[in-house]
Amino acid sequence: MTPNSSSVPGPGLGSVTSRRGFLGSTALAGVAVAGGMPLLAACGGSQSEKKDGTTSGKDAQKILPTFVARDVVAPDIPSKNGSPAGFTRAIATTRLKASVAGKAGGGSRIRVMAPLWGSPPKNDNPYYRAMDDAIGVTTVWQNQDGNTYDEKLGAVLASSDIPDVVVVPAWNLTGKIPSAVNAKFADLGPYLSGDKVKDYPNLAAVPTDAWQRSLFGGALRGIPMPASNVVNIVPFYRQDIFEKQGYRLPRSAAEFLAWAKEATAAKAKVWACDDMKWTAFNMFGVLPGGDKALWWNMADGKLVNRIETEEYLEALEWVRKLYAANVVHPDSKAAQGDGGNRFTSGQVLVYNQDLSHWYTKSVEQAAQNPGFTMGAMDLFGHDGSAPRLYATQPANIWSFVSRKASETVIKDVLAIADFCAAPYGTRERMLTDYGVEGTHYTLRKGLPVKNDTGNLQVMGAFDYLGDPAAYVAHPDRPDITRLQVEWQQRMGAFTRKTSFYGLTVTEPSRWTNLADDFEQLEDDVVRGRKKVADVQQAVSEWKSRGGDQLRDWYRKLLDDTGSAAN
Repeated sequence: MTPNSSSVPGPGLGSVTSRRGFLGSTALAGVAVAGGMPLLAACGGSQSEKKDGTTSGKDAQKILPTFVARDVVAPDIPSKNGSPAGFTRAIATTRLKASVAGKAGGGSRIRVMAPLWGSPPKNDNPYYRAMDDAIGVTTVWQNQDGNTYDEKLGAVLASSDIPDVVVVPAWNLTGKIPSAVNAKFADLGPYLSGDKVKDYPNLAAVPTDAWQRSLFGGALRGIPMPASNVVNIVPFYRQDIFEKQGYRLPRSAAEFLAWAKEATAAKAKVWACDDMKWTAFNMFGVLPGGDKALWWNMADGKLVNRIETEEYLEALEWVRKLYAANVVHPDSKAAQGDGGNRFTSGQVLVYNQDLSHWYTKSVEQAAQNPGFTMGAMDLFGHDGSAPRLYATQPANIWSFVSRKASETVIKDVLAIADFCAAPYGTRERMLTDYGVEGTHYTLRKGLPVKNDTGNLQVMGAFDYLGDPAAYVAHPDRPDITRLQVEWQQRMGAFTRKTSFYGLTVTEPSRWTNLADDFEQLEDDVVRGRKKVADVQQAVSEWKSRGGDQLRDWYRKLLDDTGSAAN
């Protein structure tokens, strides 16, 4: 499983990338549904759907919205190499701009089902009502436990009673859910394709890559939560301890192992690191995990899967050496406890987590441990050369509108999405992220700070229904804003796109679960419970059970529809 984050975003304290760290860096399962060979996309605006395959090239251009940038507030740190933009200054509430002209909603009552990690607030709470009043709608939220959301999602989509809006994370696109997405959700092309999106100026500013990722079954069905495509799993280190001990940052796999042996003092309850599998995959140039479509890439004229590569095996072997040398915390080996807590307590000196942890851990420790300082290692090639990194998907969470929804309801859902996609420095962004001043937050030195009511009510919910392009904004810690953005800018310079970057691919059902056991096998191998040879055997079995046929299917898909990676 990839790591996650629980930081709180917003125009005063937080970022759009923070919540994406929490939601989008969880393990993303492969997309699978019944079907046969890939079909060409239907034109935008029709309700026909493809059973499997993807949509790109000229077919996608007929469907995708026109991109129109919005420059409400110029970022202090512009986006570069695929990084998010950065804002280091708070915008005074009196200077917040309006990005939506009045109430755009038509008064519809809209039922919304979404995942929620935490205690769901009551439907008549002041935050929901304030948002409804500002937009001109009435929302009824059916918040579901995020940990078991896939079960509820499958049951609801199999029924005839589907809410007006359903939020679907990419990691829940398993089993029959993708086919249900294609069959039971509306084509938004008639409202958003081409210049039609200009009726919703905040949605028009959503990056095209995110919309490309939102094409399902040959139609524009999803409203995306955009994300930076630069790797966001970061090898954090205790900068304060490194400086105190005089440690030099390692710049190769061999140097890291040598340092780890030196730094580990088990009797003093100090270990060099937590599990480093995710960093190892980046260090050795392994194709991305998560979305199964990204597991494939053209190399020397042949389509190869990440599990077939030498880099994949070498990365696992290196992590195996860390465990064998007893430099990894024993609780990590047992998959117990929290690596972040081990890091802040000083029991581990390096751990890899979502980029947003740079802010959350720094703020968390500021009061209780003033000497605490964390840094982020730049990713390096295993042999000390420049890293070979691969782009992550530009969107991994969508909201969908029921196919049974009336035109009035669809337009009101889009009004909600346009409001929630307001950029940094706007009144709409402030209300979406912080709620009502005095009820949900107060201003301290010009910065909004949530109270208990705000922390309970202003979480998830509307944020799922629309978002602007990725940005980072921590005016209370402008130093961390700059560190986060500049780290991704540097890593973005080494990032390349795979053949299926930006595409939502629906695999035929007969190959759906073909590679499901590899993640557990990886964990068993690095912890010494199984051998690298077991992975090689599993790859052979994967090929014979359909892996080679799946390769042919993906190759034909690539030949027929082309790649979205430029």
